Amino acid sequence: MRSLAALTLTLTAACRPAAGPAAPGDSAAGELLTVVTFNTGTTPSMADADRDDAYTAAHAATSDAWYGDGLAWLPAVDAAAAFLGEVQPHLIAFQEIFHADRCADIPPEHHAQFVCEAWSPGDPTVTQQLLGAGYQVACHPGKDDKCVAVRADWGRLRGCEAELCLEGLAGATVEGCGSGARVARGVVEDATGAARLTVVSVHGTSGLSAEEQGCRVSQVEQVFTDLGDGAPGASGAVNLVLGDLNTDPGRFVDFDASAAAWADAVAASELDFVSPLGEEAPGSYQGVADIDHVLADRHAGACWHAGIDPHPAVLPEVRYFDHLPVVCALEPD
Repeated sequence: MRSLAALTLTLTAACRPAAGPAAPGDSAAGELLTVVTFNTGTTPSMADADRDDAYTAAHAATSDAWYGDGLAWLPAVDAAAAFLGEVQPHLIAFQEIFHADRCADIPPEHHAQFVCEAWSPGDPTVTQQLLGAGYQVACHPGKDDKCVAVRADWGRLRGCEAELCLEGLAGATVEGCGSGARVARGVVEDATGAARLTVVSVHGTSGLSAEEQGCRVSQVEQVFTDLGDGAPGASGAVNLVLGDLNTDPGRFVDFDASAAAWADAVAASELDFVSPLGEEAPGSYQGVADIDHVLADRHAGACWHAGIDPHPAVLPEVRYFDHLPVVCALEPD
């Protein structure tokens, strides 16, 4: 099996545009834009007492009780860092990533084999540990488990002057749908300060109750109509929307109002799904649905999922991640 780097290189070569000047929203001339969305969390059901692997029922109980099932188990952190080190995305959106500063509130007896084991105040966040010093990170307002990272040799997030801005994206809480912003906007600038693109990071409310569907419908409205500041989330000249929608707009439209809202809003806009959608999509969420997506209005390309043949899994032989990351190679359309 080829490495992730080799597979990405093959995809890049197959889609590479003819040489020419960089366009707005393009990466360096001749280089495709690599974009990833990755829900790095887990669920208690990923540890099965009848299966003997490294992620045990005891780990799962600790993760659920103390880490909010965000990415915190050290073997999974190491595996995700290795995966991203090979892919080297220009832009990535994370959901359900544990914020290490919360270690201060977790009793020491629950630190072993989790990121709190060696944590000290001031240490890099889990997001920074995954990506290293070559990225700038900004998170949703009120949601430190949802962050966007930009590769520093490609761009920076407007208004974020540090390497980590915990409130660095624009967004607003939907009333009655929990606290913090589940939809957030950032503008990626090039070295001159010109906008490369507007990125909209989404982590839809989970669940299929009428109330939960209604929350997601409101979040779709934040993307396409009003983020809460009078402008749509996707309000740039060049837009990328990516994240965990928590619904499948290709399969769920007949019974989930939010899936239908996504389908209708995309059909009426210039945005379109780059990631696979519909009955033939791979079922990248536990084999039954595709809820993690990348949409673009000025880019086209192709996407793949780690863990769907021929692409190796992030953490082979261990069930930890319940979502598969989506990796897309994009070029200006």
